[in-house]
Amino acid sequence: MKYVGIIGAGTMGIGIAQVAATNGCKVWVYDANAKQVETATVGLEKTLTKLVDKQKISAEKMTEILANISIATELKDFKDCELIIEAIIENKEIKTKVFTELENYVSESCVLSSNTSSISITSLGAELKKPERFIGIHFFNPAPLMPLVEVIPSLLTEKTLAEKIYNLMKEWGKTPVIAKDIPGFIVNRIARPYYGEALRIVEENIATPEQVDEAMKTLGNFKMGPFELMDLIGVDVNFAVTTTVYKDYFYDPKYKPSLLQQRMSEAKLHGRKTGKGFYDYSEGAEKPVAQKDNALYQQIFLRIISMLINEAVEAKRLGVANDEDIELAMQKGVNYPKGLLSWGKEIGYAKISETLQNLYEEYQEERYRQSPLLRKM
Repeated sequence: MKYVGIIGAGTMGIGIAQVAATNGCKVWVYDANAKQVETATVGLEKTLTKLVDKQKISAEKMTEILANISIATELKDFKDCELIIEAIIENKEIKTKVFTELENYVSESCVLSSNTSSISITSLGAELKKPERFIGIHFFNPAPLMPLVEVIPSLLTEKTLAEKIYNLMKEWGKTPVIAKDIPGFIVNRIARPYYGEALRIVEENIATPEQVDEAMKTLGNFKMGPFELMDLIGVDVNFAVTTTVYKDYFYDPKYKPSLLQQRMSEAKLHGRKTGKGFYDYSEGAEKPVAQKDNALYQQIFLRIISMLINEAVEAKRLGVANDEDIELAMQKGVNYPKGLLSWGKEIGYAKISETLQNLYEEYQEERYRQSPLLRKM
């Protein structure tokens, strides 16, 4: 697949275009907002120039990458593409409209795919004339740097397509994993408690955001704490993904969104991109120093890590992916310091089970129910 179309010239779209172009593909990039494509290509040139300056790539390679990318002015320009990856707004109706129009122009053999992080691949593909050629290809941000790609076949996807895309992603230098088409796939499903439980701890005045972040970084060796990470992702984006997963799991209490996060989204306290979120990013602002409390830090770490490990065990039980891919996905997709299944073994599954049982008895909420497999491990 050497002729690739990218729909959406936002950060993800242009990042995926860079990955494909770097690997010798001829790439066409389209965005409904023509100005956005120009802005994105100018930004890409600046990014590549920095890589040349740092001697990460040669000047010749930069010229080659840019020469491989063309601007598409309409969807008809994708007529010769063998693979099209959509990376637009997380809205099912808008995505479906684009794909149904696209089918009028592309060849019978062209593979259509979505970079969605939370919308059902089956529901998107079902609207097409040829749903068997549709698949999920979920990159992580920033696409050129993050190695993980989740490959998600729908219930209607042709049986050999997932393997073909898996191999293509390997050719592109990525670390692909194959996931079931369930809400959140592997990473966004398993990672929910990292944010959700951290928010609950702060909502209940058990600890401050900086204490939670400090606990997870010092005791868990996470590169970023939950609140730092939400500020980086975008508080609004993180809230939207949680809300989608919650609805798609028929309002399972495990994935219940946070009122605090909703209020912050409403107040446009979205994190780094707006200058303020859980932390203040305005010029001269000082980050609050966490008031150290070793016993509290242990409590925070054990509570959040137990919820995460429980999710990984449940994903294993349900066959969301194989053990190796579950471990790989969390390390390569969200930079976890260890695979959660091996982390559970290290802490002791009995300790994880006991922690969750205590939380269940304290709160009397289904949120803290254990995976049936956890007690057997």
